[in-house]
Amino acid sequence: MVRATGVMARVKAGRRRGAMLAALAGLLLGTAVAGPAGAEETWPGRPIRMIVPFAPGGVTDSIGRLSAEWLGKALGQSVPVENRSGANGAIAAEAVARSAPDGYTLFTASASQMVMLPALMKLNFDPVKDFAPVSIVASNPMVLAVSASLKVSSLQDFIALAKTRQGKLNYSSAGIGSSTHLAMALLLQRAGIEMLHVPYRGGAPAMQALLAGEVDAYFGNPSDMLPHLEGGRIRVLAVAGPERIASLPEVATVAEQGYPGFRAETWNGIAAPAGTPEAVLQRMSEALGKACEDAAFRSALERLGTTPVCSSREGFAEAMRRDAPLWQEAVRISGASLE
Repeated sequence: MVRATGVMARVKAGRRRGAMLAALAGLLLGTAVAGPAGAEETWPGRPIRMIVPFAPGGVTDSIGRLSAEWLGKALGQSVPVENRSGANGAIAAEAVARSAPDGYTLFTASASQMVMLPALMKLNFDPVKDFAPVSIVASNPMVLAVSASLKVSSLQDFIALAKTRQGKLNYSSAGIGSSTHLAMALLLQRAGIEMLHVPYRGGAPAMQALLAGEVDAYFGNPSDMLPHLEGGRIRVLAVAGPERIASLPEVATVAEQGYPGFRAETWNGIAAPAGTPEAVLQRMSEALGKACEDAAFRSALERLGTTPVCSSREGFAEAMRRDAPLWQEAVRISGASLE
């Protein structure tokens, strides 16, 4: 009897241990399943890194910092900015594409890396497959300026002059394959004129060449032109966006001046590595979507010469689909290649 009682006790103890192990296994399994959701619910639990693909001081850097500051306030977490320049932004883009898709690494994406570089060179990342769009923060229509010495006051005047001097006028750019080079190539092809291309190492020296009278024209960013409008050395003739911009309201678009449908504009936005949780992407997109409703945020973008956008995620994806063929055509026309 005593022996039977001992056996029963051991059986009951074994059952209790089995029940405890089953409960523990269920708890661990539940934790594993709930882990990603829990991470999304508590995100962001630490600082979010924003990588900018160019050196400090340019339009892309400025928009990245404005976006980081806004997201930091909206999400209640700091968003430090890291500048990682090189290879026209491809180095930074690849680093972000290879980062963990956990919502803690973001990319200040520009049209250069997302739609231009793929047409110019072989890349170690795929802009469509390796990134998750969040929001295009601002667009950046290109602006055509000429040396005041040309004594032309409209796009029509400039093109008429260039036709009488085919191949003799010249223009600067920020380098072969840059947006400033490709935009002018599109315009020359559309207008049926030829000009000599003089590439420089960046937008600043290209602009200085125009100011010094070393070149006749430059198709650059509005931010390149705005500080020099009062000097009398250049004249801004046209904006290559779909509409006039707040910083240059008196300057007509290329389309308004006889070339309907012409467009040459870049943009800057925020992207994350592909695979970042949908809830995290949506939260960031909604936060940035509200930024352009803020007067101070809009004003800061307009002072850069850009147009506030603050698009949806789908709006970002649509811009990539829309603009990729345009810049592929510009590369073909220009004969540019970075291979």
